[in-house]
Amino acid sequence: MKKAGILGGGQLGRMLLQAAANYPVETYVMENDPNCPSAHLCHHFITGNITNFDDVYAFGKQVDVLTIEIESVNVEALEKLEAEGLAIYPRPSALRIIRDKIEQKNFYQSNSIPTSAFMITENLDALKELSHFLPAVHKLAKGGYDGKGVQMIRSKDDFHKGFDAPAVLEKKVFIQKEIALIIAIAENGERAIYPPVDMVFDQQLHLLSHQLCPAELAEKIFWKAEAIALRVVKELKSPGIFAIELFADIDGNVLVNEIAPRVHNSGHHTIEAAFSSQFDMLWRIMLQYPLGNTDSIQSSAIVNIIGEEGHNGDAVYQGLKEVLAMDNVFVHIYGKKQTKPGRKMGHVTILSNEKQELLHKANQIKHLLKVVTAE
Repeated sequence: MKKAGILGGGQLGRMLLQAAANYPVETYVMENDPNCPSAHLCHHFITGNITNFDDVYAFGKQVDVLTIEIESVNVEALEKLEAEGLAIYPRPSALRIIRDKIEQKNFYQSNSIPTSAFMITENLDALKELSHFLPAVHKLAKGGYDGKGVQMIRSKDDFHKGFDAPAVLEKKVFIQKEIALIIAIAENGERAIYPPVDMVFDQQLHLLSHQLCPAELAEKIFWKAEAIALRVVKELKSPGIFAIELFADIDGNVLVNEIAPRVHNSGHHTIEAAFSSQFDMLWRIMLQYPLGNTDSIQSSAIVNIIGEEGHNGDAVYQGLKEVLAMDNVFVHIYGKKQTKPGRKMGHVTILSNEKQELLHKANQIKHLLKVVTAE
């Protein structure tokens, strides 16, 4: 039985462990919080810092195969472990490109992968020299996630919102659709592609509000998106699961926005809506079994369950009974004891082949299900 390690113990690790129950694998998780969502679902929990070289290296020496559930891990330790023969998904070389948005943008440019025009800023003073490039989006090179580390800079009046640290300034794209494609790559190079999803974002939180699968795309846009996503993963030269987020602009161009080198929010619907979920697929890759079937069982929508404004403290789920009474609706609570505004606390998947029913139920759930604190 293989020993498999996961660096990070959040909700992605939790869902990965739920899928691991189907396989002959002994699971290890390292996280600094012993009450994290993954802690009670693994065989072995190790308290440690995923950004610390010694902690990551010592953890890696205990397992046969290793993966991540967040990019902010110590890549230097992973490189040493890989050099010593440990199988790591994704490869540290791919992680090094993806975890830094400056590296990511340079990677697209050097491999002729279409992406929005960009400038690199080392500090706030450098940003203030680029008023001719506005409107644009300022993205922190390292450490940003779930909309944090992203600021819209519309005019010189917004410069104070920017980051006084290395960052990317991306020219604003006039977006028709935001699409995500998840691609699985086996150790032998075999690939499996999930149907694309439409992602609809909360403009205030810069977080995914809801998504629909399959995305409604013109055939030309679909083929462009798939070809570009395949090009991205080919050039990364790594097995694993990759989520490629793309923009389709108003002129019909398809541009890469970002890559995630792991299971991803845009693939959570696959737990119920696909024959092989993204989590099941990653275990198949890591344990070197045949890739699973990415076909959809039914069309689907996802609604993220987000902490309500004005609520910090022990989480209470209002409207949970009403949502659980709905047909073909699947609730996933992530087990985070504390809620705060904008925090991802869970998601709900809806299955139906009728788009209007998906949208209607998604809207109902958004109004019914609230994460608050006790009075």
